[in-house]
Amino acid sequence: MTSGTSTQDKARTLQTLHQAPEILRVVNVWDVISARTIADLPETRALATAGHSIAASLGYPDGGMPLDTALEAAGRIAQSVDLPVSADLDDGYDEPGETVRRAIGLGIVGANVEDRMRPFDDAVARVRAIVRAAEAEGVPFQLNARTDALLRGGDAPIDERIEEAIRRGRAFLDEGAAVVFVPGAIQRAHVERIVEALGRGKLSVIGFPGALPAKEYEQLGVARISYGPLTQRVALRALRDLGTSLYGDGVIPDDTPELN
Repeated sequence: MTSGTSTQDKARTLQTLHQAPEILRVVNVWDVISARTIADLPETRALATAGHSIAASLGYPDGGMPLDTALEAAGRIAQSVDLPVSADLDDGYDEPGETVRRAIGLGIVGANVEDRMRPFDDAVARVRAIVRAAEAEGVPFQLNARTDALLRGGDAPIDERIEEAIRRGRAFLDEGAAVVFVPGAIQRAHVERIVEALGRGKLSVIGFPGALPAKEYEQLGVARISYGPLTQRVALRALRDLGTSLYGDGVIPDDTPELN
Protein backbone atom coordinates (compact mmCIF):
# COMPACT_ATOMS: atom_id res chain seq x y z
CA MET A 1 0.00 0.00 0.00
CA THR A 2 1.03 3.63 -0.30
CA SER A 3 2.43 5.82 2.43
CA GLY A 4 -0.71 7.92 2.49
CA THR A 5 0.17 11.01 0.46
CA SER A 6 -3.09 12.93 0.06
CA THR A 7 -4.98 13.08 -3.20
CA GLN A 8 -4.63 16.87 -3.19
CA ASP A 9 -0.84 16.62 -2.79
CA LYS A 10 -0.59 14.08 -5.61
CA ALA A 11 -2.69 16.32 -7.85
CA ARG A 12 -0.49 19.32 -7.08
CA THR A 13 2.60 17.23 -7.86
CA LEU A 14 1.16 16.22 -11.23
CA GLN A 15 0.23 19.83 -11.91
CA THR A 16 3.83 20.91 -11.21
CA LEU A 17 5.14 18.19 -13.52
CA HIS A 18 2.85 19.37 -16.32
CA GLN A 19 3.97 22.96 -15.87
CA ALA A 20 7.71 22.24 -15.67
CA PRO A 21 9.90 23.06 -18.69
CA GLU A 22 11.01 19.43 -18.81
CA ILE A 23 8.70 17.08 -20.66
CA LEU A 24 6.80 14.68 -18.39
CA ARG A 25 7.45 11.12 -19.54
CA VAL A 26 4.81 8.71 -18.31
CA VAL A 27 5.21 4.98 -18.94
CA ASN A 28 1.74 3.49 -19.26
CA VAL A 29 0.74 0.62 -16.96
CA TRP A 30 -2.28 -1.68 -16.83
CA ASP A 31 -2.33 -3.44 -13.44
CA VAL A 32 -0.79 -3.27 -9.99
CA ILE A 33 2.35 -5.27 -10.77
CA SER A 34 3.17 -3.26 -13.89
CA ALA A 35 2.53 -0.07 -11.93
CA ARG A 36 4.83 -1.08 -9.08
CA THR A 37 7.52 -2.20 -11.49
CA ILE A 38 7.60 1.19 -13.22
CA ALA A 39 7.08 3.13 -9.97
CA ASP A 40 10.26 1.55 -8.59
CA LEU A 41 12.37 3.13 -11.32
CA PRO A 42 14.16 6.20 -9.93
CA GLU A 43 13.21 8.26 -13.00
CA THR A 44 9.48 7.77 -12.50
CA ARG A 45 7.61 10.87 -11.36
CA ALA A 46 4.04 9.87 -12.24
CA LEU A 47 2.11 7.03 -13.83
CA ALA A 48 -0.59 6.82 -16.46
CA THR A 49 -2.90 3.91 -17.08
CA ALA A 50 -3.55 2.61 -20.59
CA GLY A 51 -7.25 1.95 -21.05
CA HIS A 52 -6.62 -0.17 -24.13
CA SER A 53 -4.20 -2.36 -22.15
CA ILE A 54 -6.50 -2.72 -19.14
CA ALA A 55 -9.38 -3.64 -21.44
CA ALA A 56 -7.26 -6.22 -23.26
CA SER A 57 -6.11 -7.80 -20.00
CA LEU A 58 -9.75 -8.19 -18.91
CA GLY A 59 -11.09 -9.43 -22.23
CA TYR A 60 -12.79 -6.25 -23.46
CA PRO A 61 -12.26 -4.41 -26.75
CA ASP A 62 -10.63 -1.00 -26.57
CA GLY A 63 -13.26 1.44 -25.38
CA GLY A 64 -15.60 -1.37 -24.36
CA MET A 65 -15.02 -1.66 -20.60
CA PRO A 66 -17.95 -0.90 -18.31
CA LEU A 67 -17.41 2.20 -16.21
CA ASP A 68 -17.31 0.33 -12.89
CA THR A 69 -14.69 -2.05 -14.24
CA ALA A 70 -12.54 0.77 -15.60
CA LEU A 71 -12.67 2.70 -12.33
CA GLU A 72 -11.98 -0.36 -10.20
CA ALA A 73 -8.89 -1.24 -12.25
CA ALA A 74 -7.52 2.31 -12.29
CA GLY A 75 -8.29 2.75 -8.59
CA ARG A 76 -6.32 -0.35 -7.67
CA ILE A 77 -3.33 1.08 -9.51
CA ALA A 78 -3.66 4.50 -7.87
CA GLN A 79 -3.88 2.96 -4.41
CA SER A 80 -0.87 0.69 -4.97
CA VAL A 81 1.75 3.41 -5.47
CA ASP A 82 2.69 6.64 -3.77
CA LEU A 83 2.87 8.60 -7.01
CA PRO A 84 0.35 10.66 -8.99
CA VAL A 85 -1.72 8.47 -11.29
CA SER A 86 -3.51 9.75 -14.37
CA ALA A 87 -6.16 7.36 -15.70
CA ASP A 88 -7.39 6.71 -19.19
CA LEU A 89 -11.15 7.15 -18.81
CA ASP A 90 -12.08 6.69 -22.48
CA ASP A 91 -14.67 9.34 -23.39
CA GLY A 92 -15.78 9.94 -19.80
CA TYR A 93 -18.83 7.68 -20.21
CA ASP A 94 -22.39 8.99 -19.93
CA GLU A 95 -21.70 11.60 -17.26
CA PRO A 96 -18.05 12.66 -17.43
CA GLY A 97 -18.29 14.93 -14.40
CA GLU A 98 -19.60 12.11 -12.24
CA THR A 99 -17.00 9.73 -13.67
CA VAL A 100 -14.21 12.06 -12.61
CA ARG A 101 -15.77 12.67 -9.21
CA ARG A 102 -15.71 8.93 -8.60
CA ALA A 103 -12.16 8.67 -9.93
CA ILE A 104 -10.96 11.34 -7.50
CA GLY A 105 -12.54 9.37 -4.68
CA LEU A 106 -10.27 6.46 -5.65
CA GLY A 107 -7.13 8.59 -5.49
CA ILE A 108 -6.82 9.27 -9.22
CA VAL A 109 -5.57 12.81 -9.87
CA GLY A 110 -5.66 13.16 -13.63
CA ALA A 111 -7.26 11.62 -16.69
CA ASN A 112 -7.29 11.33 -20.45
CA VAL A 113 -10.80 11.90 -21.75
CA GLU A 114 -11.28 11.78 -25.50
CA ASP A 115 -13.74 13.78 -27.56
CA ARG A 116 -14.25 11.07 -30.23
CA MET A 117 -15.02 14.01 -32.50
CA ARG A 118 -18.38 14.72 -30.93
CA PRO A 119 -19.95 17.97 -32.09
CA PHE A 120 -17.81 20.89 -30.93
CA ASP A 121 -20.21 22.34 -28.35
CA ASP A 122 -20.89 18.92 -26.86
CA ALA A 123 -17.17 18.16 -26.56
CA VAL A 124 -16.50 21.48 -24.85
CA ALA A 125 -19.44 21.01 -22.46
CA ARG A 126 -18.06 17.63 -21.38
CA VAL A 127 -14.69 19.18 -20.57
CA ARG A 128 -16.47 21.89 -18.61
CA ALA A 129 -18.38 19.26 -16.61
CA ILE A 130 -15.16 17.47 -15.70
CA VAL A 131 -13.38 20.62 -14.57
CA ARG A 132 -16.33 21.79 -12.48
CA ALA A 133 -16.71 18.37 -10.84
CA ALA A 134 -13.04 18.39 -9.87
CA GLU A 135 -13.28 21.92 -8.52
CA ALA A 136 -16.23 20.86 -6.39
CA GLU A 137 -14.03 18.11 -4.91
CA GLY A 138 -11.30 20.64 -4.09
CA VAL A 139 -8.68 18.81 -6.16
CA PRO A 140 -6.51 20.40 -8.91
CA PHE A 141 -7.37 17.49 -11.17
CA GLN A 142 -5.18 17.35 -14.26
CA LEU A 143 -7.37 16.82 -17.29
CA ASN A 144 -5.40 15.67 -20.34
CA ALA A 145 -8.20 16.57 -22.75
CA ARG A 146 -7.87 14.48 -25.88
CA THR A 147 -9.05 15.49 -29.32
CA ASP A 148 -9.18 12.92 -32.09
CA ALA A 149 -9.12 15.56 -34.82
CA LEU A 150 -5.99 14.11 -36.42
CA LEU A 151 -6.98 10.46 -36.06
CA ARG A 152 -10.70 10.73 -36.86
CA GLY A 153 -10.67 13.55 -39.34
CA GLY A 154 -11.62 11.25 -42.18
CA ASP A 155 -10.52 12.37 -45.62
CA ALA A 156 -10.08 16.01 -44.63
CA PRO A 157 -6.69 17.48 -45.59
CA ILE A 158 -4.13 17.41 -42.80
CA ASP A 159 -4.11 21.22 -42.57
CA GLU A 160 -7.84 21.20 -41.82
CA ARG A 161 -7.45 18.46 -39.23
CA ILE A 162 -4.68 20.38 -37.50
CA GLU A 163 -6.80 23.52 -37.44
CA GLU A 164 -9.68 21.56 -35.90
CA ALA A 165 -7.33 20.11 -33.26
CA ILE A 166 -6.20 23.64 -32.45
CA ARG A 167 -9.78 24.97 -32.29
CA ARG A 168 -10.84 22.22 -29.93
CA GLY A 169 -7.63 22.40 -27.92
CA ARG A 170 -8.00 26.12 -27.29
CA ALA A 171 -11.58 25.63 -26.17
CA PHE A 172 -10.61 22.80 -23.84
CA LEU A 173 -7.86 24.92 -22.28
CA ASP A 174 -10.26 27.83 -21.89
CA GLU A 175 -12.56 25.52 -19.90
CA GLY A 176 -9.72 24.56 -17.55
CA ALA A 177 -8.06 21.48 -19.05
CA ALA A 178 -4.44 21.19 -17.94
CA VAL A 179 -3.09 19.98 -21.27
CA VAL A 180 -4.45 18.91 -24.65
CA PHE A 181 -3.70 15.43 -25.96
CA VAL A 182 -3.43 15.22 -29.75
CA PRO A 183 -2.68 11.65 -30.86
CA GLY A 184 -1.13 11.60 -34.30
CA ALA A 185 1.06 14.68 -33.80
CA ILE A 186 4.30 12.98 -34.78
CA GLN A 187 5.73 15.22 -37.49
CA ARG A 188 7.90 18.10 -36.35
CA ALA A 189 6.14 20.71 -38.48
CA HIS A 190 2.72 19.67 -37.16
CA VAL A 191 3.91 19.76 -33.56
CA GLU A 192 5.45 23.20 -34.04
CA ARG A 193 2.19 24.50 -35.45
CA ILE A 194 0.08 23.15 -32.62
CA VAL A 195 2.47 24.36 -29.91
CA GLU A 196 2.55 27.82 -31.48
CA ALA A 197 -1.24 27.94 -31.35
CA LEU A 198 -1.79 26.45 -27.88
CA GLY A 199 1.35 27.71 -26.15
CA ARG A 200 4.39 25.93 -24.79
CA GLY A 201 3.66 23.38 -22.10
CA LYS A 202 0.09 22.72 -23.27
CA LEU A 203 0.42 19.85 -25.77
CA SER A 204 0.47 16.17 -24.84
CA VAL A 205 1.53 13.51 -27.35
CA ILE A 206 1.87 9.75 -27.67
CA GLY A 207 5.14 8.08 -28.56
CA PHE A 208 4.11 5.80 -31.40
CA PRO A 209 6.79 4.11 -33.51
CA GLY A 210 8.02 6.76 -35.93
CA ALA A 211 7.31 9.62 -33.52
CA LEU A 212 9.93 12.11 -32.44
CA PRO A 213 12.19 11.31 -29.47
CA ALA A 214 10.98 12.67 -26.13
CA LYS A 215 13.90 15.13 -25.91
CA GLU A 216 12.99 16.62 -29.28
CA TYR A 217 9.36 17.00 -28.23
CA GLU A 218 10.63 18.75 -25.10
CA GLN A 219 12.65 21.21 -27.18
CA LEU A 220 9.51 21.98 -29.19
CA GLY A 221 7.57 22.86 -26.03
CA VAL A 222 5.52 19.69 -25.53
CA ALA A 223 4.39 19.14 -21.94
CA ARG A 224 3.89 15.39 -21.78
CA ILE A 225 4.54 12.16 -23.65
CA SER A 226 2.92 8.81 -22.94
CA TYR A 227 2.97 5.49 -24.76
CA GLY A 228 -0.56 4.08 -24.57
CA PRO A 229 -0.89 0.36 -25.32
CA LEU A 230 2.65 0.13 -26.74
CA THR A 231 4.19 -0.74 -23.36
CA GLN A 232 1.91 -3.75 -22.95
CA ARG A 233 2.66 -4.84 -26.50
CA VAL A 234 6.38 -4.86 -25.74
CA ALA A 235 5.74 -6.89 -22.57
CA LEU A 236 3.55 -9.35 -24.47
CA ARG A 237 6.18 -9.74 -27.16
CA ALA A 238 8.69 -10.68 -24.47
CA LEU A 239 6.23 -13.23 -23.08
CA ARG A 240 5.54 -14.66 -26.52
CA ASP A 241 9.27 -14.90 -27.29
CA LEU A 242 9.88 -16.66 -23.98
CA GLY A 243 7.04 -19.08 -24.68
CA THR A 244 8.53 -19.86 -28.09
CA SER A 245 11.89 -20.51 -26.43
CA LEU A 246 10.39 -22.73 -23.74
CA TYR A 247 8.55 -24.80 -26.35
CA GLY A 248 11.95 -25.34 -27.90
CA ASP A 249 14.93 -26.22 -25.78
CA GLY A 250 14.90 -23.04 -23.70
CA VAL A 251 14.96 -22.58 -19.96
CA ILE A 252 14.10 -19.60 -17.79
CA PRO A 253 17.17 -17.32 -17.85
CA ASP A 254 19.25 -17.36 -14.67
CA ASP A 255 19.22 -13.57 -14.43
CA THR A 256 15.42 -13.29 -14.35
CA PRO A 257 14.58 -10.62 -11.71
CA GLU A 258 11.93 -11.21 -9.05
CA LEU A 259 9.67 -8.37 -10.04
CA ASN A 260 6.48 -10.05 -8.85
